[in-house]
Amino acid sequence: MLSNINKLLSLFLFMPVLFIGQAAQANIEVTFVESAPKDRFVIKNTGKCLLQNLSLEIDLSKSAGRLIFDTTAIGAGVEVFQPFEVTEGSITINPQRLLKDGDSKLSLVIEELASEKSASFTIDVDDTLPKSELGKIRVADSEIKNGLVEFSSTKSKTSSGIFGKDSKAIILLTPCS
Repeated sequence: MLSNINKLLSLFLFMPVLFIGQAAQANIEVTFVESAPKDRFVIKNTGKCLLQNLSLEIDLSKSAGRLIFDTTAIGAGVEVFQPFEVTEGSITINPQRLLKDGDSKLSLVIEELASEKSASFTIDVDDTLPKSELGKIRVADSEIKNGLVEFSSTKSKTSSGIFGKDSKAIILLTPCS
């Protein structure tokens, strides 16, 4: 009995050391929400660190639905179109990689994203399949699968995540100080 108490006591004595040595983690969750007429992307900092000067690229070229951004009435999209519009946070389109109607890549700059906060924008996304589950105007969760999201910042190396059939991409980042 005394040896069990000693084991428990030593466990509690060393436990704070385990927590002191762990750095705070920073992770990003990107969610695609199909909605008519505007589709929405939500970028959430699920970690404990303030993220600043972020570059985020959404590449849908390898998505199951071969998705494109439909931003004008004429061009590659089908019927309904919606230009890029920020709904939350400080997001801008990267001025060195402007978005054109029919592009499958969107490059963004996010000034700052605090822990547990989100930034979001709306835009129209269409598939380019000859026959699709919901038609070309609407995107099924399975159609964004395999779309890529790449993240970088001034304090972090480039990391990426892939959209699953749940329309979410998780980007695991290096610990922050």
